[in-house]
Amino acid sequence: MMMTSTLSAFTDEAGRTCEEQIASCQRAGLKFMDLRSVDGIGVTALPVEHAQVVRGKLDAAGIGVHMFGSPIGKIDIADPLETDLQKLRHLATLAPILGCRAVRMFSYYNKNKSPLAVWKSESMERLSRLRAEAERHDLILFHENERHIFGDACANVEEIAGLRNDHFKLIFDFDNYNQGGEDVWANWLTLKDQTDAFHLKDSQQIGGSYQHTLVGEGSGQVKRILADAAGRGWSGPLTLEPHLAHSEAVLATGPSGETNASFRDMPPAESFHRAAVAAQSLLAEVGMSA
Repeated sequence: MMMTSTLSAFTDEAGRTCEEQIASCQRAGLKFMDLRSVDGIGVTALPVEHAQVVRGKLDAAGIGVHMFGSPIGKIDIADPLETDLQKLRHLATLAPILGCRAVRMFSYYNKNKSPLAVWKSESMERLSRLRAEAERHDLILFHENERHIFGDACANVEEIAGLRNDHFKLIFDFDNYNQGGEDVWANWLTLKDQTDAFHLKDSQQIGGSYQHTLVGEGSGQVKRILADAAGRGWSGPLTLEPHLAHSEAVLATGPSGETNASFRDMPPAESFHRAAVAAQSLLAEVGMSA
């Protein structure tokens, strides 16, 4: 049976402007985008008036915002938490304007190399406070297993999974586990019952570094895991995050592996489109309609 999920994408990897991002959705037949940045402005800094203009353009194109691609939690455990709380409150203001309640977020760096117990305690306390703030504003946080944050390794994500409720969910990012040197399939078996969303991003090791690939063509076990998820009746958000070219949007996310030589000289809109077609084909192949 074909399971139905929602496919979205970080369209700022296709283009900087709202018009470019809309065009990338229309070309690929996508009805949703994950709004990370638009017109060169990060979503947590997007002025209300600008958001209203963006909403008008999206409505005219028949495209919705599925999740806010926020950088919340992508600071150090020594940095003021209030910075992130203010960003979350701003997204609460934008939520009714852009018709979106879901917020991608992270779980903090440890730049001073504090003991693991300290890193865990501080990160979990911050996540708990963010969850409480999200509950007050009827938002839903989605934690991503980003590289080098507390919730990077599967064992730490298991700790974070204890926070799951109606306002706190978990994203499974294949590529981040893969680049972290973990067994991605084993991580899926551990986290399959706590996985609420997927980030469709893949990579393979070339020499001493990782290079991003079309989803399903790397060593992130994407096809195997999605097929297993579909067989288990899983459904939920699927977000395409190609990282095939080091566009302005990709560079803003931090270190992310080597540029794929096959796409290095290709315009971002074209590499994004090829990534979208590959993802749609893979989802259909494993029986996951989106």
